[in-house]
Amino acid sequence: MQVDANAIQTATLREHQLCLLGMLRDLDAVCQRNGIAYQLFAGSALGAVRHRGFIPWDDDLDVVMLREDYDRFLAVAPRELDPETYYVQAEFSEHWPMQFSKLRKNGTACIERYRPRDPRTHQGVYIDIFPCDNLADSGLVARLQFLASKVVIAKCLEARGYLTDSALKKIFMGACRILPMEANRKLVMRGNDAGSARVHTFFGASRRFSHAIYLREWLSESVRVPFEDGLYPVSAHYDELLRTLYGDYMTPSPEGERAQKVHAVLVDLSNSYERYVGIQDTMEFDVLTRSIR
Repeated sequence: MQVDANAIQTATLREHQLCLLGMLRDLDAVCQRNGIAYQLFAGSALGAVRHRGFIPWDDDLDVVMLREDYDRFLAVAPRELDPETYYVQAEFSEHWPMQFSKLRKNGTACIERYRPRDPRTHQGVYIDIFPCDNLADSGLVARLQFLASKVVIAKCLEARGYLTDSALKKIFMGACRILPMEANRKLVMRGNDAGSARVHTFFGASRRFSHAIYLREWLSESVRVPFEDGLYPVSAHYDELLRTLYGDYMTPSPEGERAQKVHAVLVDLSNSYERYVGIQDTMEFDVLTRSIR
């Protein structure tokens, strides 16, 4: 599909953030009505603590839920949220082969740096929803869980249409084709056995094992803090959590590295992603990325 460049309506970063904020309000309302625990996570938690809102150069919003709450959210959200406004893009569902979920806004477009294999993949503005699973007490099994997550993620990314110039990644993804999906997925989740002292977010695609494992209470105990114009939950142990993720988290990254936070190459808040189906096949990602920084 060829879209006239003059017809592309690229939202500003702040407009994108405010759209996400409205979505967060609705997600939060569903969770409060149904007693579903969640937390702002990763860069969104960092933004809440350091900036009392979005990191100024960040263009996404992440939340995390322990697996039980995550499953309950996926069950209730489709009927609690207005289907004219929202689409719950559940993990491993039709047209979405990934290992985590998203809340998408209908009538919008958030085009990213990949070429979807499935043209029916919803590509509206989204909130990432990550599951948090049990970590084995055995260090060896925990490492196997991490490795299994990489197999699952590789298979998911290939199914989605992931692009990479890395020969190593291409070799790994090719090798993963012959490995079983379900057995590795179950290993990562550990059957969701209750009571483990530690939990993990391996399905959040962390590159480092140590950055994705936490004490259970870090993800089960929350406190509401200012985020933009409201109060939203972060870990009651946010200092420990953010130091695990980022080290000296109160010091912003150098200005030259901040563009790495940009995920979308095109954001249209007035038109559906359906208008842009096929555009990723030919688009110049670098050029479009510079236009929204």
